[in-house]
Amino acid sequence: MEEQFFQCPYCWEEISMLIDVSQTNQSYIEDCETCCNPIQVSVTTENQQIISFESENIEQ
Repeated sequence: MEEQFFQCPYCWEEISMLIDVSQTNQSYIEDCETCCNPIQVSVTTENQQIISFESENIEQ
């Protein structure tokens, strides 16, 4: 597991989440711990390291 820090695309607060670096491609929805809005998270890992991380708001 690796901790990733980023800004929420809704409230701009810095938040963090633990990423399972044993999975090479991941895509899921996680709620912001501050404003509770859903964030689309996409992660790519290689050799147990994060090589790509994206967090986007979900259009409603």
